[in-house]
Amino acid sequence: MQLLASLKSAKKRHPDCQIVKRRGRIFVICKSNPRFKAVQGKGGKKKR
Repeated sequence: MQLLASLKSAKKRHPDCQIVKRRGRIFVICKSNPRFKAVQGKGGKKKR
């Protein structure tokens, strides 16, 4: 999975790619071609 500064280009890689927001991060998920997976952001809850 690639860590990207901008997901603008990652959205257009494949028609099956989906943008999903989980735990304060943005993920690109592609079930038909898993090598297009990507993540952006490192926000979320902090552990104490």
